Amino acid sequence: MKKSIFISFFALFILASCNKDEKILDSLNNYNTSMETKGYHFGDKIEFPKEVTENAESISISFGDKETSDLVIDPKFFTLGDNAVTINITRDGKVLSQDATINVFAKNPEKNLIYEIVAEYPHNTENFTEGFYLDGNTVYESVGLDGKSKLMKYTLGSSTNSKEVNQPQDIFSEGISSVGNKIYQLTYKAKKGFIYDKNTFEQIGEFPYPNVIGEGWGMTTDGKTLMVSDGTKNIYFLSPSDPSKMIKYISVAGNKEVYDQINELEYHNGFIYSNVWQKPIILKINPKTGEVVGKFDFSAIAKKHITNEDNVLNGIAFKGENMLITGKNWDKIYEVKIK
Repeated sequence: MKKSIFISFFALFILASCNKDEKILDSLNNYNTSMETKGYHFGDKIEFPKEVTENAESISISFGDKETSDLVIDPKFFTLGDNAVTINITRDGKVLSQDATINVFAKNPEKNLIYEIVAEYPHNTENFTEGFYLDGNTVYESVGLDGKSKLMKYTLGSSTNSKEVNQPQDIFSEGISSVGNKIYQLTYKAKKGFIYDKNTFEQIGEFPYPNVIGEGWGMTTDGKTLMVSDGTKNIYFLSPSDPSKMIKYISVAGNKEVYDQINELEYHNGFIYSNVWQKPIILKINPKTGEVVGKFDFSAIAKKHITNEDNVLNGIAFKGENMLITGKNWDKIYEVKIK
């Protein structure tokens, strides 16, 4: 009889403990879900609900092979944007774990940047634009799609290429930039880039991507480093002398929004300008922090050209202090004055 009472008591204890664990995890999940929209800023303390803290011997947050019990949004562990983490709660000699997303936003709101169209130029509708920049009055453009990829240049205002080179049939060309007398060109999924002589378009080298870069999307330069996007929230800084090596990276976020699919890039006057794939916006990004400090809404222009999911805004360059924009298979390049 005593044995039966003990077993029954033990079973009730286990059941109560399991129910308590479920309540803790439910409370944690509700909190994490509510905080995904609100987000955090660097320096904020993570205030888990009492249901969690009062029933935990310890709490830690793990990021792959890193872990911290300091519940503060510290840039040593967190990046701007979304952070995939696991929250570990130790109680009664066991560990309760729950996966979560912690969004870290820029502290300052980005400005809504205003523009006016001051000129329009022709753009070849066969160009599936992936890379685009202006040098003097010459447009350098990288065109994508398997079997149709090429590097070209032409005078702004002309539809005739003054020079072009085709890529192999299995190459999907992406972003381009130049440092000195070299043009660097990314590829979409080949995990490598090409280097060309800027004058002759002769291929003079190629390079593998650093392991952290999965795909090639956009590219620009500040004259000292190559800045590369791969369709995530990150922008990677590579050495022009050896683009297979990453110097550093930044993650991009606004004050209330997480951005991924960072795409075509252009560096101008100390800032990186980037479009976001399939969105009619261009972000102005602080290259030191990844914070979005300004945003253009080009919906009025984009809606004239977007007829399917492919022919989106995807070309940024600067002509003096004015911006040039175009898109995949668009028939125009627009020059806009930033107000």
